[in-house]
Amino acid sequence: MKIAHVITRMIIGGAQENTLSTVVGLKNHGHKVCLISGYSKGPEGSMEQDIKKNDVDFIIVKELVRSISLWHDTIAFLKLGIIFRKNRYDIIHTHSAKAGFLGRIAARIFSKKSKVVHTLHGSSFHRYQPALIRYFYLLSEKIAGFCTDYFISVSSVILDRYIRAGIGKNKKSSVVRSGFQLKDYRKCQTLRKKIRELFNIGEDEISIGMIGRLFPLKGQEYLLRVFAKISDDYPDTHLILVGDGILREDFEKFVESKNLKNRVHFTGLVKPEDIPAYASAMDIGVHTSLREGLPRTVVQILAAGNPVIAFDIDGATEVIKDGINGFLVPAEDELSLEEKLIYLIKNPEKRKKMGLIGQQMVMEEFSVEKMVAKIEEIYFNIAEIK
Repeated sequence: MKIAHVITRMIIGGAQENTLSTVVGLKNHGHKVCLISGYSKGPEGSMEQDIKKNDVDFIIVKELVRSISLWHDTIAFLKLGIIFRKNRYDIIHTHSAKAGFLGRIAARIFSKKSKVVHTLHGSSFHRYQPALIRYFYLLSEKIAGFCTDYFISVSSVILDRYIRAGIGKNKKSSVVRSGFQLKDYRKCQTLRKKIRELFNIGEDEISIGMIGRLFPLKGQEYLLRVFAKISDDYPDTHLILVGDGILREDFEKFVESKNLKNRVHFTGLVKPEDIPAYASAMDIGVHTSLREGLPRTVVQILAAGNPVIAFDIDGATEVIKDGINGFLVPAEDELSLEEKLIYLIKNPEKRKKMGLIGQQMVMEEFSVEKMVAKIEEIYFNIAEIK
């Protein structure tokens, strides 16, 4: 089968890792797969080296950019159309808001025989947007929805939100969980000591960690404030923030003002293949993002055998079973976050039990092989639709 995957940027991020894992998995199954993206430069880091390492057929459409630009968007739309018409793909599979909008419409106009699939990695319209912006994204999704043969969502919460909004209501759809190379997490317990030594964290000390870009809506500020509040009462705790971004300088100033430079550790950009080692170095994971599809970083921390405290939003509710493999707390509720953190700090046996339950759940439900097999099955099914 001849397949094209289209995404706005291949920066280091959950949707991008998911997309590349799918492309590589399909390629290994014998399909002819192409990945199409805009330039992937920025403070988040780029996955272009990973694309080259996996010998993926990669096309860059430089005009495909995240920001709205009539000129760039028109050129990107036409270039995508030319690529689609020339290559006559069996499946055109889009990801992310901009590539999803331009790619699906271009596919329907320039490659009418192709089946069009779109993955919802998160919601492009949400309550933290100004009303006019939210309406614009909602309208864009409805228009692109008419050009879509099949919707895949990483989370049932996100899929339900789209259907309630009238998007994909009469289309075929299903939930396909994100996939991970889980064998990497089994090996990484040996790297736990190395990472902790890097930050001068003793084995008898407790490491709290979060993985995510230091960007607005990721919510690290809530965790930082809570950690600063409890740090005097629990002097054997450390905080590791894995990732980089535009808020790093602000966060570092906050940490310095609280005299916590020796206990709050910023890793900077981390390669995706190194995430298992950092997840293994944690004792408690935290996820304070205010909007998410299915939070890959929560799955990664669970895979390393650690419990996670997460804000009760979107796909986090499908990964965290409250009181079983972690805790769910109301979004932006620092008091509840503090309470659950203290509970896990004071109860090592409970931490261990929750972590093992979470790890077992992830091993059963979130393998990359399972994800690729489900997507491949969808492709074969819709290719038979007349």
